[in-house]
Amino acid sequence: MVAPETQTQTKTTPKSAPKTTAKRSGAAQVREGLTKARHGATTYVRQGTERAVDVPVGAALSAADRVNELVGPWTSTDTRDGELKDVRSRFERELNKFERRGGTARRKATQRVRRTRNRVEREVEQRRRSVETTVKENRRRAETTVKENRRKAEDSLKKAQTTVQERVSTLV
Repeated sequence: MVAPETQTQTKTTPKSAPKTTAKRSGAAQVREGLTKARHGATTYVRQGTERAVDVPVGAALSAADRVNELVGPWTSTDTRDGELKDVRSRFERELNKFERRGGTARRKATQRVRRTRNRVEREVEQRRRSVETTVKENRRRAETTVKENRRKAEDSLKKAQTTVQERVSTLV
């Protein structure tokens, strides 16, 4: 039998971790490294396997909780009426939000159209005035040119008539 003092000493001292590394042989260090590597690999595989099982189970439980949350209020008449009232008020709130947003968009579009229409009307009016002014100036110039040419033609005609009459009178 082993004395009680020796048993407590062996329990408190771990077998895989010697007190100093200088006292261990190279083979012991290699064995310890292999053991750690084996334990690390098995731990890694074990954790991966646990994760592969835990994720779908957790997802299923979360889905079940969500379904219970959704169905729970509809099971009794008191909570069902309250839930219906909440749904109606949320629906009304969303409807009002859509209405406000649509009204704002409509007003902005109307303002934009009005501004564009007014701008186009101003531009058209300016162009019309410019064209009218140009037409009036061109008409005045044309009339003046026609009058001058007519006067010149009449003057030429009178001169020609006078010249012809003088020649005829000298001949006769």
